[in-house]
Amino acid sequence: MKKLILIVSILLLLLYQFACKNEDKNDQDTGGVQPTENTQKTDEENKKTIIDLVETFGKKLQIISLLEPKDILDKDMEDNYSDLVSQKLIDAWKADPLNAPGRLVSSPWPDRIEIKTLNKISKSEYQVEGNIIEITSDELEHGGISSHRPIMLTVRKTNNKWMIDDVSLGEYQENTTITYNNENYGFNFQLPKSWVGYKIIETKWEGRSIEGTQSGEIVESGTIISIRHPLWTSEEPRQDIPIMIFTLSQWNLIQQEKISVSAAPINPSELGRNNNYVFALPARYNYAFPIGYEEVENILNKNPLEAYDL
Repeated sequence: MKKLILIVSILLLLLYQFACKNEDKNDQDTGGVQPTENTQKTDEENKKTIIDLVETFGKKLQIISLLEPKDILDKDMEDNYSDLVSQKLIDAWKADPLNAPGRLVSSPWPDRIEIKTLNKISKSEYQVEGNIIEITSDELEHGGISSHRPIMLTVRKTNNKWMIDDVSLGEYQENTTITYNNENYGFNFQLPKSWVGYKIIETKWEGRSIEGTQSGEIVESGTIISIRHPLWTSEEPRQDIPIMIFTLSQWNLIQQEKISVSAAPINPSELGRNNNYVFALPARYNYAFPIGYEEVENILNKNPLEAYDL
C-alpha cells in the first residue's frame, strides 16, 4: 500500500512539473503577454483616430493665412489647431510662421493631406508620411492637383489624447500637367498646364449595322467626350481631343466588324479600358489639320489616358 501511495505521489509531482514548464514556455514565446484580439483592435482604433486627426488637420490648412498680421495669425492658429496640435508646436509656429503649414497665397491653396504611410513607433507614438495637396480653381472644378509638398508628422498620445507634436515639411513640387477626371466613366486624362481652362464637349457616336437585314441601320450609339483647348473660338477653332466611349459588348461588335462607327474604313484606336468601358480615338480625327493638331498628337503619344475600375 505504501509503495502504491509513493508511486502515485511521484506521478502527480511529475505532472505538476510538466505543466509548469509548458506555462513557462508559453510565457517566453509571447514575452509574458498573450496577444489578444483586444490589442489588435486597439491598434486599429488608434490608426483610425490618427488618420482622422491628420485629415482634419489637412482640411484646416487653407484657413491659416501665414502672411496675416501676427495677432490675427496667432488667434487663427489657436482657434483652428489647438484641438489637433500640441501647444508646444503651435508656439513654435507662431514664432516662425513661414515654416508652419498653411496658406501662403490666394491660389493655389492647400486642399488636404494625402497619407502615404502610417507607422507605429511605440504605444503612444506614430509617424505619418504624406503630401500636402495644393489646388487652384481649375483643379477644384475638373480634378487633379496643382502642386504637392511632402510632410512628415509625429503624433503622440498625451493625457489620453492623440495630438500632432512634430511636423517636418519638404519642398513644394509643382505638377507640369493638369488632370481631367471623369468619374462617370472612370478615367483620368493628363493635359499640359497650357490647357488650364479647357472645356468638355459631349456629343454622340452612332453605330450602323454592317450585315444582315439591318445593314446600314443605326443599331448602337454612345458618347464622345471632347476636350477643347481654352483658346478655341468659332472664328479660329483648334484641334479637340475626342474620346469615344464604348461598352465592352459594343467594342466587341466593332472588332468583329458587325457595326461601323465611322465613314472611314478604319476602326477607332483603343486608348484604354476599365471593367465597363473601352475608350478610343476616332479614326482620322484630325483629317482637316486644324490649329493645334501637332500638339494634340504629342499629347496622345504620351499615353495620357488612365482608366480605373468603377
